[in-house]
Amino acid sequence: MKNKFMLGGLIFFTLAGCAAHTPPGQTADKPVNEGATQPESAALPLDDGMVLIPAGEFTMGSNKEENAAMWREANALNPYGFKDKLYVDEHPAHKVNLPAYYLDRYEVTNVDYRDFVMSSQHSIPRAWQSNGYVFDKDQLATLPVDHLREIATDMFRLDMDVSNMSQQDLIAEMDKIQLTRNKLPVTTVTWPDADAYCHWAGKRLPTEAEWEKAARGPQGFEYPWGNNWDPKMINTMSENPDAPYSAVGSYPTDKSGYGVYDMAANVTEWVADWYDAYPGAPDSDNNKYYGKKQRVVRGGMTSSGHYDSLSMVFRAAKRTHLRPYSALIDVGFRCARDAN
Repeated sequence: MKNKFMLGGLIFFTLAGCAAHTPPGQTADKPVNEGATQPESAALPLDDGMVLIPAGEFTMGSNKEENAAMWREANALNPYGFKDKLYVDEHPAHKVNLPAYYLDRYEVTNVDYRDFVMSSQHSIPRAWQSNGYVFDKDQLATLPVDHLREIATDMFRLDMDVSNMSQQDLIAEMDKIQLTRNKLPVTTVTWPDADAYCHWAGKRLPTEAEWEKAARGPQGFEYPWGNNWDPKMINTMSENPDAPYSAVGSYPTDKSGYGVYDMAANVTEWVADWYDAYPGAPDSDNNKYYGKKQRVVRGGMTSSGHYDSLSMVFRAAKRTHLRPYSALIDVGFRCARDAN
């Protein structure tokens, strides 16, 4: 398989210099159907636009307390296996006043990120090395049919007998998969990768406060849609272990009052901040992670479905943290931009 990865990367970057790419902020696609009430099975049209989040004050964090009975004294784990206390790093609830800013309506997609890679020669996400997303239809057409059959099985995982399929049929089946992948959020990107993309696009990563304000909406809700947990509003579980999330905007009900999608679930998202305590926060065991050690990621993830009863995972105030060079299958990002 090593040779296949090298070949894919070689083809990809050999053609990158002459490939056209869509300038940031431009698209020929139509916006998501705002009137839909149920998740759609097919990927929804993309809209690369940004949403204006108006200037003003909002309440960030929470004062929620955990029930001590949730914790097992023997190993300091709660019943769900978390070592961190679930709410302590959200303390205290506090007012934050932000100037106006823009935030991407959707998470950055694979096709968005491919434009960046082809334009800048940036390294490809780890997932692309094994799933075949480095190949487009024209590149696949240059490969011998025997090699295509191996790629179709090992990288694209076609669920069919490929042994007698023609080159044309193989390419058609793989292209269907690529078109679906185009609208999935890009993942297995590190914090520096996300930061580099946003700067390339003339934007930046949102601050933690900007992300939370956008998720809460004008009314400061606990979830993008309101204060009551409802698992039907989001995708809490995917059957695909290689892509445990949905095409961006697939769940119109997972939309904040400002019109920003996928803030409760889909993939968690890198934000600009280092993980640290809020001003006036109490001492906690999380102190060992504070400081310039780990970056904040925000939002719930679809792969948290086995915690289906864990409504706290999908709350707007929920904080998570990772080492900056982590590249996980369920972590992506979106970008922000100053309004002035």
